[in-house]
Amino acid sequence: MLLIVFATAVASTGCGPFNKMLKSGDNDKIYAEGKNYLDLAKYNRAIMCFEQVQPYFAGTMREDSLAYYTAYAYFKSDDFTTSSEMFDDFRRKYTRSPFLEDVEGMYALSYYYLSPEPMRDQTTTTQALTAIQEFLGRYPNSTRRAAFEQMVRELTQKQYDKAFINAKTYYTIGRYKSAVPALKNALKKYPDSPHREELMYLIVKSSYELAKNSIESLQRDRYMSMMDSYYSFVAEYPKSKHIKEVNRMNQEAKKFIAKFGDPNEKAENSEITTK
Repeated sequence: MLLIVFATAVASTGCGPFNKMLKSGDNDKIYAEGKNYLDLAKYNRAIMCFEQVQPYFAGTMREDSLAYYTAYAYFKSDDFTTSSEMFDDFRRKYTRSPFLEDVEGMYALSYYYLSPEPMRDQTTTTQALTAIQEFLGRYPNSTRRAAFEQMVRELTQKQYDKAFINAKTYYTIGRYKSAVPALKNALKKYPDSPHREELMYLIVKSSYELAKNSIESLQRDRYMSMMDSYYSFVAEYPKSKHIKEVNRMNQEAKKFIAKFGDPNEKAENSEITTK
């Protein structure tokens, strides 16, 4: 109990001068102290100082500086949601500020840090890519260029991974009819994906499983569609680790078609015989 009381007393004493300063009404001092706290990496206190004097400096020469320092403090405290909003507001409002390039860089970085893992929704990843690409377009000689280009590669990989994960999920749960268009769409959207071989393989496999488990009247067309996917796959990846498996599936498709023939041809032959 005594330790708790002592700790509380120490905390109160430590906060006393700071609270007194905030309530002093000396806005220039509070602003200066905010900058000091920013330099000392005491970001929460810096934010409190800056927000305290924000109304006082509105419309003055310090307005954009104060907005920049406040957003920067939120950024450094890892509150990237708030910093992205504040940097976005800054870049729209202070279009001639000397802080503009730095602000637009940290606006892009805020979204980069907000970008989630590939299994989650990638809307923020898309926003990050847009912000970074806009920055690189406006500031092609920026010292951040190399770092941002690497971030673009990382973020693009997340999009590749997300598209692959989503499409493969249909295959994994056995929904082959949905898997085929989902896998094809992922391939069409990201033709340069590092998952390209696996996507094309899964298209063949899903098409095969769909045909195999279909009613007989649908099997021939579905096997034919599978064979089209098979030929595309082997043309592009003749030495794939999946080559034996897809060859086996193709042979089964051929046997089915040879066994049951073309129903249209059968109908034509029947008409000829009748005549």
